[in-house]
Amino acid sequence: MNEFLFIHWNVNPEIFHLGPLSVRWYGLLFATGFLLGYYIMEKMFKFENANEKWLDSLFMYVIIATVVGARLGHVFFYGWDYYSQHPSEILKVWHGGLASHGGAIGILIAIWMYSRFVTKRSMLWTLDRLVVPVALVAVLIRTGNLMNSEIYGVQTSLPWGFIFERNGETVAKHPTQIYEALCYLATFVLLWRMYFHTVDKKDRPGFLLGVFFICIFTARFFIEFIKENQEPFEAHMLLNMGQLLSIPFVLAGIILVVRALKRPPKIYKN
Repeated sequence: MNEFLFIHWNVNPEIFHLGPLSVRWYGLLFATGFLLGYYIMEKMFKFENANEKWLDSLFMYVIIATVVGARLGHVFFYGWDYYSQHPSEILKVWHGGLASHGGAIGILIAIWMYSRFVTKRSMLWTLDRLVVPVALVAVLIRTGNLMNSEIYGVQTSLPWGFIFERNGETVAKHPTQIYEALCYLATFVLLWRMYFHTVDKKDRPGFLLGVFFICIFTARFFIEFIKENQEPFEAHMLLNMGQLLSIPFVLAGIILVVRALKRPPKIYKN
């Protein structure tokens, strides 16, 4: 097929330089996601007349947990052979290497601490609200991956295939960053409507969190079939690491949804 039918992608991941530092699209989109997330959570707290003083603490917990969890997830799940020999590289997040599964685990741990020491409410109360903006943040992170020309798919003959020229590619590949971003955007819209436009979904502990897990990680599981392996050791695996890590989250999501629907709504008094 004529290569001119495909999309030639050669975007510079750097926007501009500030002295020795460079401002990259990935970092800008990552930061924008957190700012939008803060705005959405603020809107949700006002909608429920929740204590808005909790919001700043939540913001810090989530930022630290996301970066640390995603970095350690990449280190331990995908790159331990390298990082065990180069431990100083673990702290160099700006070199790239974040794993969404690690970020999810980090956030779960942080929200347990946040719920215990700040809100004194069930961690499911916080997580059911937090997953709404997190789904939107995931959209921007995958867009950042596209701007970095990374985490893309296998060869395709489809007309929307991307030739990632910056990486030296000469054939079209599936733009799996876009596939994932669209799935996450649909998840965000669904969760937003469930929170603001249904009678009691936000008051059923674990329901929105379960829907988030099912939608996000089911999409991730199937898209991985057309994604290039991130690490050499995945070449001989029936299911790659991303898929193996997605299965527990999907199962947990199903359990959370079923459990939430069997129990009555829980209304907190402010």
